[in-house]
Amino acid sequence: MPAHETATITATPAAVFPQPNISNGHWQSVESAHTCGIYSKRPLTIVRGAGAHVWDDAGNMYIDCVGGQGAANLGHCHPAVVAAVQQQAAQLLSCPEIFYNDQRAALLQRLVELAQPGIERAFLCNSGTEAVEAAYKFARASTGRPAVISAKRSFHGRTMGALSLTGQDRYREPFEPLLAGVTHVTYNCVDGLATALSNQTAAVILEVVQGEGGVRPADSQYLLAAQRLCHEHGALLIIDEVQTGIGRTGRIFASEHSGVQPDLLCIAKSLAGGMPIGAVLIGRRVGALPSGLHGSTFGGNPLACAAALAALQALQSEQLPQRAERMGTALMQNLRAANLSSVREVRGLGLLIGLELKSKVTPVLQALQTRGVLALPAGNTVLRLLPPLVISEEDLACVQHAVIEVLRSIG
Repeated sequence: MPAHETATITATPAAVFPQPNISNGHWQSVESAHTCGIYSKRPLTIVRGAGAHVWDDAGNMYIDCVGGQGAANLGHCHPAVVAAVQQQAAQLLSCPEIFYNDQRAALLQRLVELAQPGIERAFLCNSGTEAVEAAYKFARASTGRPAVISAKRSFHGRTMGALSLTGQDRYREPFEPLLAGVTHVTYNCVDGLATALSNQTAAVILEVVQGEGGVRPADSQYLLAAQRLCHEHGALLIIDEVQTGIGRTGRIFASEHSGVQPDLLCIAKSLAGGMPIGAVLIGRRVGALPSGLHGSTFGGNPLACAAALAALQALQSEQLPQRAERMGTALMQNLRAANLSSVREVRGLGLLIGLELKSKVTPVLQALQTRGVLALPAGNTVLRLLPPLVISEEDLACVQHAVIEVLRSIG
């Protein structure tokens, strides 16, 4: 869509795609026989993707509002990212950080340029949970303090440190006891945060939108109050933008909406256009980090860095954050205007949208899939939509039509 167009989602949906072809189930059988079994899988084998579309092994096309669980902001196989990966793969795949590298240096420079004032350095890794782990360690090392405050309903990852910060019992309980010194407070409650902070607090970690926690945006004043309280107590503010970063909410970083300035900013998912990568952006309030404090064999590898540079260039040249803001606002307005009796609330930011339902979300996900739309849950009763930011107005109209049709059928 040209930059001057306004996305109102007034287009008539071309079709909600029928799924006439039946998979023979071969690859599902092979994978089921050999996988470890910890993933709950849908009976669908995805073999190809382009833009906001994916295809299964029977040739059926779907509009993808799973979006790689937030990793496909640029859609699938964006040409600029594919070209960068192909070129770099023929040149140099791996280069550990005991050496300098051109792609890594260029990406570090670009990330600092894009970040909010005060960000001066960055650490590169391979995933969101690794970014959170690193930020956790950096905060404790920098302050010399043991305690960290997180929010209830938060999700920060599945490794032991990130899991300790996560404020959802269903993820935590199988692995308790977890790391000591973590307190969980009510999200969007300034008084609760103020009470929990002490001279032992190394950091407060917050999401701008709690994605896994039900697509719940933070109040801007809450984030700014968290920043002020951290400064008053000598603690650091960690903002987890693993899902909200890289244009998803209408800004390159969702924290820009409120003007909050994090001391440590965690990003991953869509940073490299679908290639595995993570990063921690580091502000000037974080002390010097001594050599050998932390590390990553594959972090900052040239292939992922080249993909990230291409993805960031495409994000800006195609004005995808602005597009996410226009189209996400229109979609939420239209869903609210539909007055669906089965929906308690429509909420979100940009193209991160949640519909809190009055019943379980699983049947809705199944019904949408039969209509050619793939979507996500965010808890037991929240339907989450994470379409690629490159999605066409016509495809978003198809999604809107399918969602309204399904929810009316159950309401």
